[in-house]
Amino acid sequence: MWGPSHFCLTLCLWACLDALPVAVDKTKVSPPVEDLEHPESVDTGLHYDRYLREVIDFLEKDPHFREKLHNTDMDDIKQGKLAKELDFVSHHVRTKLDELKRQEVNRLRTLIKVKQDMNGEKGMTVDHQALLKQFEHLNHMNPYTFEVEDLDRLIKSATNDLENFDKERHEDFKRYEMTKEHERREHLKTLDEEERKKEEEHYEEMKKKHADHPKINHPGSQDQLKKVWEEADGLDPSEFDPKTFFKLHDTNGDGYFDEQELEALFTKELEKVYDPTHEEDDMMEMEEERLRMREHVMNEVDTNRDRLVSLDEFIIATNRKEFLEPDGWETLEQNPMYTEEELREFEQHLAREEQELNLRSSELLKQREELERQQEQLNAQKMELQQAVEHMGRLKTQKIEPPGQAKVPSAVEILPGDSQPLSQGHQQDLPAHS
Repeated sequence: MWGPSHFCLTLCLWACLDALPVAVDKTKVSPPVEDLEHPESVDTGLHYDRYLREVIDFLEKDPHFREKLHNTDMDDIKQGKLAKELDFVSHHVRTKLDELKRQEVNRLRTLIKVKQDMNGEKGMTVDHQALLKQFEHLNHMNPYTFEVEDLDRLIKSATNDLENFDKERHEDFKRYEMTKEHERREHLKTLDEEERKKEEEHYEEMKKKHADHPKINHPGSQDQLKKVWEEADGLDPSEFDPKTFFKLHDTNGDGYFDEQELEALFTKELEKVYDPTHEEDDMMEMEEERLRMREHVMNEVDTNRDRLVSLDEFIIATNRKEFLEPDGWETLEQNPMYTEEELREFEQHLAREEQELNLRSSELLKQREELERQQEQLNAQKMELQQAVEHMGRLKTQKIEPPGQAKVPSAVEILPGDSQPLSQGHQQDLPAHS
């Protein structure tokens, strides 16, 4: 992933591409900027990574904007001064940026709808404008065109988010470690005394085995870099040369060590402690150790705090006493990520979450039962209606009038079995027989 300042680095990329690798004669090698290939971008880890990279790519295609990059330092970029140059880019680029923004707004609206459906709010009216406020990397009040404010927001949001990226990684790892310990302790509660004793003995044995490793060289020290020089580069440690080392490990040739290039230098040291085939070694811990090493070197060497190590900064660092005579390096097992109090608070938090989930589950179960009851009533009503319709259909087919409208016998009709005599008035009206 990109490091915390890699967004600004990408914007400044074309400005520093002429910083060729060490020992290359610039008078002999001077390719035009347009002929240089853009280094492959990697995922920043931001939820708007694709939008960010596409905007950068199109802005770099504009000659005016690219030229301004050569004269703009990183502080000016962070402060939004570069964003104002958007008014001068070509119509084609602005049109494409408008399209990219509309696509991003549609993507965010889809995310909002999906989240709403997952929360059981399907079918409810959504105020997209209100919900879009949470996404600070674009101007949600104008979802159709990409303006200066959009570029300013994108730069500031990405810079801020990426600067907090390492902090979030540390927090994620801390939660991971506490979760692992919590689950271990919960598992022990399910065992009898003898099994629990064996499990705890095995746990202590694995901890001791993991801690039994060769000495770790201080990251960024002469001993540590010489180890890379010898084992990775296959060179004689007695002939170690900082400039040559920098050139060998500046893998993209841009004249800087970025975060990925720095982290790659620590692999040999990490292999002393972590082996993916060993039960006692946790690869998540290895990546946390790598991050700690990189942060430490950056703090000591990156004097202008641009999250890059230039050749000059590197050479200056190799002349310091700390480089030649460093202190020892304490690994993670010597620096616990959390205290017992923090673990207790974490477990209490987990218990509250579980309680809330159980309550929510109970409510959902009740809602489901109510819906099933209502469905049964609807099915019964539907069946009754269907039976009534079928009954009316049979009556119509048989040409029988519906009940309640039975034919009343007329006065002249004599019903079978009726032995009552007719009245005198009725007898007079009867015709005489011959």
